[in-house]
Formats: sequence, C-alpha cells, structure tokens
Amino acid sequence: MLQVMDPSTPSPHHDGDDAPKKTPGVLETFRNSIRLAAEKSPLSPGSRGSKNRSPSTPVRTPHSPGVTSPLKSVAALFQTKDDDGGDDDNQSQKGRPVMRARTEPNMARLDSLLKKGASIRRSLIFSAKKDKRQGAFLAVQEEGVAKEDGKDQGDEEEEEVEEEDEEEAYEEMDETYTLPELPHVPLSVMQISKLIEMEVLEEAHLHLLALRAEFRWERLRLDRDDSPVELAKKEKDLSLLYGDLRLKMASIVRTSVSLAARNKGLLVHVARIVQEEDKRAREPGGLQGSWMDAWREAVERGARDKVEDVHLEPDNHSNTSWLAVHLGLLGKALVEDLEKVKRELRWSYPPSFRVFATYVCGYHTAVTRHLHTLEARAVQLKDLYALLDWTVHRYRSEKILGSPALKPDMSLLDVDLRLDDHFLLRLRRKFCSTVKEDMRATLDRLVQLEDEEMWSVRKAPDMDDDDHLLTSIFHMDICTKVRGNVVNAGRVDSELEEEVLDSCLGELKEFPKRFHAEFRRRCSHLRSDDPLWSQYQVTYINCFYDFQRRMEDSYAHASPRGVEAVGQEVTWLLLTLREGLQQQFKDHVKPYLRRMMTRKWLTNDDDFNGLYARAELLAQHCEAMRPPHRQEVASVAHYHVLKEYVGQLMKNNYSCKNRKHHKAAGKMRAQCSKLADVFHRMGSREDWLDPVGDRLSDIVGQKNKGDIKDHLQPLLDQYPDFSSRHLAAVLAFRGVLRGREHQRILRTLNQLRKTTVAAATSQHHHDDDNNRSRWLFRNMEAATRTDCLSHVSFFCFTFVLPGQ
Repeated sequence: MLQVMDPSTPSPHHDGDDAPKKTPGVLETFRNSIRLAAEKSPLSPGSRGSKNRSPSTPVRTPHSPGVTSPLKSVAALFQTKDDDGGDDDNQSQKGRPVMRARTEPNMARLDSLLKKGASIRRSLIFSAKKDKRQGAFLAVQEEGVAKEDGKDQGDEEEEEVEEEDEEEAYEEMDETYTLPELPHVPLSVMQISKLIEMEVLEEAHLHLLALRAEFRWERLRLDRDDSPVELAKKEKDLSLLYGDLRLKMASIVRTSVSLAARNKGLLVHVARIVQEEDKRAREPGGLQGSWMDAWREAVERGARDKVEDVHLEPDNHSNTSWLAVHLGLLGKALVEDLEKVKRELRWSYPPSFRVFATYVCGYHTAVTRHLHTLEARAVQLKDLYALLDWTVHRYRSEKILGSPALKPDMSLLDVDLRLDDHFLLRLRRKFCSTVKEDMRATLDRLVQLEDEEMWSVRKAPDMDDDDHLLTSIFHMDICTKVRGNVVNAGRVDSELEEEVLDSCLGELKEFPKRFHAEFRRRCSHLRSDDPLWSQYQVTYINCFYDFQRRMEDSYAHASPRGVEAVGQEVTWLLLTLREGLQQQFKDHVKPYLRRMMTRKWLTNDDDFNGLYARAELLAQHCEAMRPPHRQEVASVAHYHVLKEYVGQLMKNNYSCKNRKHHKAAGKMRAQCSKLADVFHRMGSREDWLDPVGDRLSDIVGQKNKGDIKDHLQPLLDQYPDFSSRHLAAVLAFRGVLRGREHQRILRTLNQLRKTTVAAATSQHHHDDDNNRSRWLFRNMEAATRTDCLSHVSFFCFTFVLPGQ
C-alpha cells in the first residue's frame, strides 16, 4: 500500500535544507491533528504498542491569509541540477520525475483516517477568518453526537447558545483564499478516485493538482516530437479524474438544497475548486469548459429536479383540482428552497458566485420548462385558468417570489418567468377556445335540465311572488356563467377579459335559434290547445327579455358590437315566441269567429262565450308576462279578433229581415264593448278599434233606411279605408239589398270619401309609424252579390223609373 507523505515532512528526493519551508493552513493543521490522534489510538497500526509505529508529525502554525501561487508549493519538484547544490545521488534523483509508489503498508490506516476526516468535514462550515468559531462549531457537533448516543437534550439556554453559534457561522466567505500546500508525492489514480468517491474533495483536488504538476513537468522535459505512452496515460488519467471530480461536484450542488445541512461544508470546497480550476483553465491537464458554467448548470439541474419532484397527480387522476393543488405545492417548494439558499447555502460561496441570483435564475428556467408540460395536460377550463393565474400573478406574488422571507435579496432580481413569446399567447387562445366550448356545453346542459325538470314532466312554471310573473332561473344560470368567465379572466388581465367576453358572446349569439328548435321539438307532445304550452312561451319571453337587459346593462360598454349581435338574436326569439303565442290564440278562436253574424249567433251566445273565454285565458297569460311584450301580444290579439268579428259582416252569411236588425245591432254593440274591455285589461293599445262596433251598429240598427246616410261620416272619419264594397255588405246584412235608397247610400259614401281620402291617407302614414296600421277594412274581403241587377247602377234605374 502507498504511504501518503505529509507535506510537513521533507521529501525523500530532497535535502532538508532544500524542502520548501511553508507553514500549513487551517485545514492542514486540522488534518495533522486528526492523524496524530489516530496514530496515538491503540487501534491504529502506528499507535503505542505497534511494531510499525512512525514518529508523529509536528503541528505547524496556520498560514497567514493571502493569495499564493498554486504552483509555488511544488517549485522544488521542478529544480534542475544547476540550481541544486546537493550530491550526485540527490542530483540524479532531482533530475528524474517524481514517481508514485506502488505499494503502501499503512493504506488501511489511511483509508480509515480519510473516512473519519471526510465525515467530520461534511458537518463543518470552514471559515479562514476565526478559529474560535470553528472550535465552537466543533463543540456543537460533539454535543449533537452525544445526544444521538442517548444523552439528555439539555435546557433551553443551551439551545439558544447553539443557535447563536450557528448564526455566527453564517458569514460571507472571503473572495480570496490561500491554497494549502500541495503534497510532494500525489496519490495513485485509484486512491484519488477513492477520495472523490468519498467526497473528500479538498485532498482529492490537492493531489490532482500535484499530479497535474507532475504531468506539466514531464511534458516540459520531453521533446515536442516525442509522444510516450506513459505521458498519454497520465493525461488520460487526469482527464478521467477531473471528469469524476466535476460529476461529483455537480451531484453535490444538485442535492445541496435538499441536503443543506450535510453539504454546507462540502460546498466550501466546491467553490474553491471552481475558483482554482478557472484560474488554471489555460494550463494543460485540465478539463475543457468553464467550471463556473458547470456549477451554474448543476444549480439549474438541481432546480429542475426539485420542481419535477413536486407531487403531481397521474393522467388517470380522480382529483378535479389536481393542477391547483400541484401549483400550490410547487410555489411552497420554491419558497422553502430559496429560503434555504438565502439562509444557509449562500454563505458557503464567495460573493462573486452570486448564489441567490443564480438559484433564482435556475428556478425560473426549471419552472418555465415545467409549465410547458402542465400546458399539455391542462384541458379543462378551471385548470387553464389556474395555470394562467399562477403564471401571470401568483408566481410573483407575496406567496412565492414576493415572499417577505426572500426580501430584500429578491427585490433586486427579476421575478418574471423566462417564457417565450408564444407560450402565453398560445395559453390565452386555448383558454378562450375552451371558454367557448364550455359555454356551449353549459347551455346544452341547461336545456337538458329544462326538459328533465319541466317539459318532459309537464311541470307548470313558477310564479314570482312580487311581480306575479311567470319566471325561470334559466337566464340567471346563463348570466352567472358568463359573469364567472369574465370576472376570472379579468383577474388575469383586462385583455384576456375582453377576449373571453367576445368568446362568450359569440356562443350566445348562436344559442337563441338552438333553444327554440329544442323547445319545439321536446314540447311537441303538448297539444296545441294545452294552456301549459302558452305558459311555457310566456315564461321564456320573460326569461330572455330579462337576459337581454342584463347583458346590455353589464357588457354593452365593453363589447357593444357583440352585445348588439346577441340582442338581435334574442329579439328574434322573443318575436318568435310571441308569434307562437298569438298563433295559438288565433287557432283557438277561429271556430268561434267563423260562426259570428249567423242565425245561430243571433239566437245563441255559446260561440261568443267560447271566444270570450279564450280571450280571458289569454288575458291571464298576458298578466303573467313582462311589459312591453304583454302589450304587444294583447294588441295583436285585439286587432285580430275585431277584424275577424267585423269581417263576418262582409261575408253575407245572414240577412236581418223582419226587424231583426235591431236585435243584431244591440248584440254587436254589446259584444264589441265586452271584447274591448278584456283586451284593454290585457294591455292592448289599440284604442282606435273601440268605436267600430258602435259605428256599424248605428248603420245596422237604423229603422229608416234613409237615416243610414247620416252615420257614414263618423265611420269614414275613424276608418277611412271603409269602401263601398264594405258598405254594400253591411247593407246586405241589414236587409237593404237593392233599390234606389241602396244606391243613394252608396253614392253618399263615395262623395264623402272624396273629401276625406287625402287627410285619411296622410293620417294613415302617420299611424303606420307610431300606432301600427289603422287600416281595418283595407284587406278585409267583402262578398259581392251575384243575383240579377245587383250590379246595375242607380243612373240606369232613372231611365227605367222616370217618375222616381
């Protein structure tokens, strides 16, 4: 086994006078003390009672702090004959390269000591300033070992003293340092490799530097054209050893946050090795590439490992909040790690390493890489929102990088993620697209719920207790969904809020037509005369009217075009629902109106009672309808009933003879008044229809035919579209079918029309714009009699009857 020569002992290749006289540093003094203790131990091969005991090495005083040349301590190895005054044997030995011994009888003792030294060194924080702090820390370590062996814990005062000692140890390292003296004879490759494996980095590096010095010395002695195998082998050994050292250092750095207490002392050696190797970067025998860059890469790789180790549910997870939970754990882990770096690890490095900033940068890069992985897995709206919110806000908030525990160091650094330009844009687009898909799915689910809870079970709609209106929470669910999406997006930023609102409005624009199609399809089982069908239509008229108003009040200022487009579609749906309600009413009253102005009508009130009952039912529905749709439905129904009622006069279905016209006129007046009352109670605004019953009753009920002419002007004033065709039909119902008086009445009407038609036409255009069309008779068909002389004019009768 190989005997490791102590630097304080003169080299066998030099005289005592020629050996460099240098005092050891703190580390060398500590190592010598360990060796002395081991040699005195009865279990050591060199202890008292052992045959192979060697003299103990004297302990030298620590070297004064300062920067010395890394090769100064091995200058004696490169002296030539002319520089040395020794004998020939010594000169011949100095002229040859220093070779490593192949065997060492005390190698077992060396390994034991190295293991003990490495174990103690891992628990220490090395400080070149004050030996007193080092002794205090050793005392703390001894107390910790005693506690592990079963001793008492100690009182609170001892714990406080321990904490104070630890806090004193956390002082910033000096940028400069003194390299310990290199060994005169380096260990073998396997022994150095063993030291690296055992994390005895300081000794391993010193022997590597000594081996590297040997390599340089041998390389200088050889001719440039020569390439001996031994030199090439040594260069390869150096490369392998340096590679192992860099890998071991990277491993220590990667785990330094997780094993902060264990690695604090080792990191001191890592920092010094990085500094020393970067100084020697241009010297032969080392590795290519910056050691400082390798250290930063190890920090970044360690940050990536920590980020990837945060618990994340698998793809087949059942936790719906998996991403929110993971991001919470990730933020907590980041804060804890950076707190350890700030509190403990950075004191193991010189200031030039900028440890805290480097770790922050490493976590930025690791988190950015991790976010791309999470983006691929986030498909639901809540997960995308959690990812956006965490990325934009929470990462820099007080809960993570803005944590008070990281100040003031973090205040001087950039807290933004290293995101590429397309990541957030892609995430925003995915979020908006998912919002639209989720909005469509929500609307479809709401329609499905309406069918399950109302349509399919024929449940009557609810009545609002305050307004006594048929109502549904259908539209409130839609508004709540839109508001939730917009508010959540606004928490990210205003731009995303606008994009999400446009996505929601784009989907809502297509919803009214889909809803109407589903409503008619799923409610097809309801009979057309079922009042429940009318109640449903009234309910959704109220529902979508409220929805339209809420959307305009909430979002018209933010997206006027989008709200207007949705409003147009909702207006179409409201009109369609109203027309459906009106058409149902028209279909219900059609059989009753068809039998008006007949003999049965004159003698029986059943048909009118049926008509009135349907009007009353519609009035009940209209009372449960929200204005202004109540007025629209009532006005349309009022106009339709009066027009059809009066239209029966024009069909010549019956002629009131034998003085029945008095009874018919009275009945017509009373029924028109009754209908007007019920429609006005609904909310009809068609007041201009009220006089038609009275005006026609005046014509029908006149006892003398000649008095009919006196009642034509009031009729024309209110209904200028009343023509001679309509008058002829009314006269026929009255029983005035022909004759001179018949012609005089018609002629009088024509003369009156000439004076009033212009004003009536102007009034008609005005009413078209404000009160709907007031042309009651214009499109009303009037039957023409086909009997002989029915079309003969009064002028022709003057020749036949000259006396008249």
